[in-house]
Amino acid sequence: MRTATTLSLCLGLCTALLFPPAWSKAPAAPATHSETGTLQGAPWRIDVPANWNGELVMYAHGFEPVGTPRPDPWPGNEWSEALVKAGYAVAQSGYANQGWAVRGAIDDLERLRAQFVARHPDTRRSWILGFSMGGAVAIGTLERMPEHYNGGISMCGANLPGDVLATEVLTSLVAFEYFFPDAKGLPEGGLSSPAAAALPQGQMYDAIAAAVQTRPEAAAQLARRLELKVDELAGTISLHTLVFQQLVKISGGIPVGNKDTVYTGFGDDKAFNAGVRRIAADAQAQARLDRDLRLTGALRRPLLLQYNLNDPSVTPRFEPVYPALAAKAGATPQPRTLPPAGEGHCAFTPDQVVEAMSIQSRMAR
Repeated sequence: MRTATTLSLCLGLCTALLFPPAWSKAPAAPATHSETGTLQGAPWRIDVPANWNGELVMYAHGFEPVGTPRPDPWPGNEWSEALVKAGYAVAQSGYANQGWAVRGAIDDLERLRAQFVARHPDTRRSWILGFSMGGAVAIGTLERMPEHYNGGISMCGANLPGDVLATEVLTSLVAFEYFFPDAKGLPEGGLSSPAAAALPQGQMYDAIAAAVQTRPEAAAQLARRLELKVDELAGTISLHTLVFQQLVKISGGIPVGNKDTVYTGFGDDKAFNAGVRRIAADAQAQARLDRDLRLTGALRRPLLLQYNLNDPSVTPRFEPVYPALAAKAGATPQPRTLPPAGEGHCAFTPDQVVEAMSIQSRMAR
């Protein structure tokens, strides 16, 4: 049986919801000054090139499953190295906590930013750049503390308020259970139940994958509704389970429910709504989720968004959510979305990341 860590690596960027990019151990250029350390439990790394342009990029990485072994010292990656070569200083935190650590990540990055600026008072401009889950970190940072930044970028970002994210992943879990009610090896209470949290991720993936094979037509219907390919279902559902259980943990209970939800797009919607499992939300957990993972759209700094094509983790239905929030809140300026690039989840080249940073820099002038 595969371990949770092995499975996460096996799923890779094509199905892992908000996974950080593969670590790159390549050494920084000789002229780059690099430091690493730990700040209130969060590992960090700072790289400052000899030809520093005076601008700082705070780098927010994506989802890291709880228990994933962590490198020591915290490494760079091909994206951060490309930004350093382009003249930017890059500071990145590994976050004190693993899992869906958006709220804590915002605080970890702010402590690191303050440390950098105290040591480099000649910093001219500061940016925040987030990938995947880090996109929500970047946007949350811009909303909460715009005074520290000139703007931000979310690439392949899960740019969703906590309640929207929790509702989306819950939908996929109860829908899977509806279409595959007799899946062997999964808890009777469903993938949203506490029993699912204790199930090894490898075992969960194998059980979901086996179930999908038993009903091809149902698998195709579910895949269409979730904007996936059939062969992406097992990876996505298992990752959605992991994320939902994380949201339950940080909220202290079930943070969203579907008692009054009227579902559409599942084929025979009347039968689906009559037969799908109904779950009640815990009011206190709802309040905690809203407090910690709220996004309002109330921006006061420029924000650039860019997505990938055929991304099974951040599918097209997610993309308009935050721009709609910003429009409703009267954000000034409104977020700008670049044309999609690359295929898969966070499938950007280093050059594309540098180009996005260059565009944002020009936008903010």
